Amino acid sequence: MTKPKPIRPPPPPGIFGLPGGGSRKSQELVLHKTSQKSDSPKPSSERLVRDIRRATRKQYSAEEKIRIVLEGLRGEESIAELCRREGIVQNLYYRWSKDFLEAGKKRLTGDTARAATSDEVKDLRREASALKEVVAELTLENRLLKKSVTGDGEEGE
Repeated sequence: MTKPKPIRPPPPPGIFGLPGGGSRKSQELVLHKTSQKSDSPKPSSERLVRDIRRATRKQYSAEEKIRIVLEGLRGEESIAELCRREGIVQNLYYRWSKDFLEAGKKRLTGDTARAATSDEVKDLRREASALKEVVAELTLENRLLKKSVTGDGEEGE
């Protein structure tokens, strides 16, 4: 008795029918189109495919990277399982993990300055302006007091 083969869903179609998904016919069609030009060398067609794949590659946000790295650090599942589930290679996970830990280390040692938001900058400028006004008022008050003390002393003599 033969064991039934597991049924796999077909891969999603690639962009413009390029390899990476779709039917075999569409893949052959694309390969035929890219190899039609006899004057262009083979590396240019490979470069075209590589550039298209690079342009359509998933870009992970910082929040997604942090979430994935923290899940790996929790250790609830193996790194291989995590990477398989997230659709990334282990090397990429370890690079993100290294960057994450180095950034945390730099932040704790104070090597990096945090960028202020525009609201924080506006608040700081407002506060600086208010403090300058207070300094100006106190300086003026101090001068008036000095004049009154020295003026009173001269009148008494």
